[in-house]
Amino acid sequence: MGSKWRKAKLALGLNMCLYVPEALDQESSSSSSPSSHSTHPRISDAVALSPAGHGPSAAATPSSSGHRLSKSGQPKSSKRTCAICLTTIKPGHGHAIFTAECSHSFHFHCITSNVKHGNQICPVCRAKWKEVPFQGPASDLPQGRSRINAVGWSREDAWMSIVRQLPSQLDVNRQINSVFQTPEPGIFNDDEVLDPQYEVTENSNASITDTTENISTGKIEVKTYPEISAVPSAVSHNNFAILIHLKAPLTSGRHKSCHNQESGSQNSRAPVDLVTVLDVSGSMAGTKLALLKRAMGFVIQNLGPSDRLSVIAFSSTARRLFPLRRMTETGRQEALQAVNSLISNGGTNIAEGLKKGAKVLLDRQLKNPVGSIILLSDGQDTYTVTSAGGAQNRTDYKSLLPVSIHRNVGTGCQIPVHAFGFGADHDAASMHSISEISGGTFSFIEAEGVIQDAFAQCIGGLLSVVVQEVRVKIECVLPGLQITSIKAGSYPTILMADGRAGSIDVGDLYAEEERDFLVTINIPANVSSEEMSLLNVKCAFRDPITKEMVISDELSEVKIQRPAMTGQLAVSIEVDRQRNRLRAAEAMAEARAAAERGDLTTAVSVLESCRRALSETASAQACDKLCVALCAELKEMQERMANRRIYESSGRAYVLSGLSSHSWQRATARGDSTDSTSLVQAYQTPSMVDMVTRSQTMILGNPPPQRKLRQAQSFPARPHPR
Repeated sequence: MGSKWRKAKLALGLNMCLYVPEALDQESSSSSSPSSHSTHPRISDAVALSPAGHGPSAAATPSSSGHRLSKSGQPKSSKRTCAICLTTIKPGHGHAIFTAECSHSFHFHCITSNVKHGNQICPVCRAKWKEVPFQGPASDLPQGRSRINAVGWSREDAWMSIVRQLPSQLDVNRQINSVFQTPEPGIFNDDEVLDPQYEVTENSNASITDTTENISTGKIEVKTYPEISAVPSAVSHNNFAILIHLKAPLTSGRHKSCHNQESGSQNSRAPVDLVTVLDVSGSMAGTKLALLKRAMGFVIQNLGPSDRLSVIAFSSTARRLFPLRRMTETGRQEALQAVNSLISNGGTNIAEGLKKGAKVLLDRQLKNPVGSIILLSDGQDTYTVTSAGGAQNRTDYKSLLPVSIHRNVGTGCQIPVHAFGFGADHDAASMHSISEISGGTFSFIEAEGVIQDAFAQCIGGLLSVVVQEVRVKIECVLPGLQITSIKAGSYPTILMADGRAGSIDVGDLYAEEERDFLVTINIPANVSSEEMSLLNVKCAFRDPITKEMVISDELSEVKIQRPAMTGQLAVSIEVDRQRNRLRAAEAMAEARAAAERGDLTTAVSVLESCRRALSETASAQACDKLCVALCAELKEMQERMANRRIYESSGRAYVLSGLSSHSWQRATARGDSTDSTSLVQAYQTPSMVDMVTRSQTMILGNPPPQRKLRQAQSFPARPHPR
């Protein structure tokens, strides 16, 4: 019976204390004897991680029946397991063995390796310790010996191969320990210096050039599609639709000039200043925290030496674990140890964590070209503003986000917050609001095991920014033409009062990322010529590496025929496809509003009506995969609005992540991502696909069935424009 209990506890591995009565623990009872207890406890949560984060469980937990030492100081049982490294505790193998005051046994070197992070809670039973082991240099392992093999990880695991490289005596331990022991500075201007070639200063005056001087790979591709190819000359046509299609280049225009540098792959993209704001409240205990640590390990591994990272951990309060630091070999070691030191407790103060994360980027002395915040939380903000009557109100995150990082028209400061709602209890509405205000995306992580893939997709985009401050300018060519609308989702637009010109502020684009905007114009009758020019479209952007403002010297001109008579003309599939996408997004927003009013019947009806309307469009008749996928997405949202319980637990977050993806035309993760039949997604870029693939293949032994990262829309990749 005892061995069965032990196997069950190791299989569960959820950082919980499962007490096994001594009568059932045959291994212990058969050799029990009076024991002397060590008073040295082990500090910090163990790195409770399953291989590659693909399993449902995390840390394996040893028996908590109380391993005891004999009078001679040697353990009686040779099969006991250290709760930190999960290796067998055996005498005579050069490892000191002791028992904590709560009766749980550990290797001495495992404890001292974690004590330096300042934690004082047992990783097995979470008892608070009064005494801790000696923290001096003598507690370090001999040079070259592995400090710790993380719980449940093979020694061939990618993250563990990095952890094993940590020297036995590191100044970083003292630095990280001081983070928890000393007050934080009032101004976070202690960021690490940059590679000079990437430094961006407030007073830097970037020159303006045109694309004739730019390498061809650095151009934004602009294509236009009129709704139909001809309009009779004697007929006026109001709200005539024109599609503007953008595609970002593969690389930044001037990256080839940097190839003589040591790291060509790093120089082919703009380096990033990334701040991760992580929820470590009590609800994150166990598997959630373990998988979060693993996901952060993946992020740290995939940042380059010119990228900088800072980590903010928040629960009831927020703290900065370390300042913006370049992810060199030393920087990665420090970051891994800091993340590994996290423990979960307390409430959920999202607002405080968010303010501190923004402060890190606002106070920095030097700036990498790309700056972003990743925010993850699994719960409601328990520190929301309360009214005089004591009723809780949702926090006004717009007032808490510094105005300087709001996404405003014409501002050069772009610090998007990419928010990740974790599990069924997070505040999806607030998280979505935060992302919309800042120009970021909102992802819904329904299944715990998806967190690493979701982070991978996000950084796959952030690490591939090739153009910034993209602006599309639209002008009418002939008199009498008038722009009536510019449909660009959440992107800021300007339409002149006379309707003769307009613009769209697109911001940053990832490598090969695509955008589609629908412009409607009024076309007058009585045109004498047989061909008519409608619009001129041109694009301007900043190269993130050279910092030059590039103004395209190529105009994309939209023309149609104006014959006396026309037959039945086919509607452009490209235009019809985007009309369907916009119609579906509008239906989702309307259904969500009805659901928030408590009218789920109306919400489901709105989605069903849209689905039927899409099935009758030209795209549907042509069996367009995008239209089929849109209908499937609307159907799933209907199912998630079947009743109030389902909507509260997953429907709201699912719809909001879809709206975020549609409004920004950018990939977001959502759902349980176990749908192996999902198609290639429209908003996912090649760099995102590569990073997600890298995340999913970081496993050992026989891999489980491949998991697909399902996104905020189930769209197939769009065909290349003809």
